[in-house]
Amino acid sequence: MKLTFCGGAQVVTGANYLLESEGKKILIDCGLEQGGSFVEGRNFNPFPYNPAEIEAVFITHAHIDHTGLLPKLYRDGFRGKVYSTEPTREFAELLLLDSEHILTAEAERHGKAPLYETQDIEGIVKLWEGLKYHHKTTVGPFVIEFFDAGHILGSAFIRVTAEGKKVVFSGDLGNFPAPIIRPTEFIDDADYCLIESTYGGRVHESSDQRKVSLERAIEDTVRAGGVLLIPAFAMERTQDLIYQLNDLVEAGRVPRIPIYIDSPLAIKLTLVYKKYENYFNEEAREQIHDGDDILNFPGLHFTLTTEESKAINFAPAPKMVVAGSGMSHGGRILHHEIRYLSDPKNMLLIIGYQASGSMGRRVLDGAKSVRIFGEEVPVRCQVRSATAFSAHADQPRLLAWLEPMKAKLKKVFIVQGEEDQAKALETKVREELKLEATVPKMGDTVEL
Repeated sequence: MKLTFCGGAQVVTGANYLLESEGKKILIDCGLEQGGSFVEGRNFNPFPYNPAEIEAVFITHAHIDHTGLLPKLYRDGFRGKVYSTEPTREFAELLLLDSEHILTAEAERHGKAPLYETQDIEGIVKLWEGLKYHHKTTVGPFVIEFFDAGHILGSAFIRVTAEGKKVVFSGDLGNFPAPIIRPTEFIDDADYCLIESTYGGRVHESSDQRKVSLERAIEDTVRAGGVLLIPAFAMERTQDLIYQLNDLVEAGRVPRIPIYIDSPLAIKLTLVYKKYENYFNEEAREQIHDGDDILNFPGLHFTLTTEESKAINFAPAPKMVVAGSGMSHGGRILHHEIRYLSDPKNMLLIIGYQASGSMGRRVLDGAKSVRIFGEEVPVRCQVRSATAFSAHADQPRLLAWLEPMKAKLKKVFIVQGEEDQAKALETKVREELKLEATVPKMGDTVEL
């Protein structure tokens, strides 16, 4: 069995792994690389394999850095099957449709043809089938099983068995315990493991800090008479925020101010959430059973149309705006940032990973000004980071997830992290778990 790292090696995004056995080929994830312009440019390169020869693609979760090149794969000849959990399939379709126009504009800036068109999304969705956790699926010599990764609703880590060997692909692992979703599962039977390392060298704030950080940010913004801006990924992070805000507002822990969810995609995804309450954790299901609409509360406004979004400008401060994109890389958050970043009364609360090269990363790293829509905007507002909101496991959680597998593991491949984070996790895996570990390079092929 051969494993090739076609993406997600020494970078956080663009997960794409090729497995070959007995002449058959499958992929785990087929993601878009996000961040700086060099990385984005790589999305336009040909695949390092023939898409027409791929039997099936198994998707860990819906985020674009794990699904975003599927329509390109279809355009280039793939006609096999795509498998994921049911929520992932529905979420991914919405995310792919939303990103299509952004990618088309990006292609024009690179002087290239679009990565794909809407018809390619329609084509790949027709090949897509939903699977349940712990259901075994066979494709050629491969037997595939999904387990709950606890990262976003419907996320999975995947175990592939072939030639008597078991290979685990972590996808993205959750920062458990998490709001709404169930905790990450553990397994103890694997020969090889690919593990993400987004926060491979870091330790998050305690999950108890989620509400505290949010409560303090709201209180401080209200005291200053300002605007609280939160760039948030439409998938999972926005729903987590709504859930936490629901508790804070209903308990009277924060002042009542207008809270705007200014993201059409997040609004659509929230409706899908409500279809899959059986994937929620026990606490969330009990709240729903007791009559609490956990994704809505007084003072929450969903601004779907452009006109509704523009009207936020005329609402008096204090107020709070949650909008995409989560890295300030596009979307409606930019319209708010160009208006509010320069005022010291306002606050930008960063609650998610900021890829190297993204505008969010530059602000987080202390940039005094940023360019938005061709205009140089001074950053005078208060900037805070709340790592407790991260949907990614930190170093201790990653090691804890590996621990039950260590008796059988022959090798650990550290993927989906910037080089410093991957190397930090590699060192810990070697020193604390006494396992052989390596950080593969893009294009590396290994025999298992």
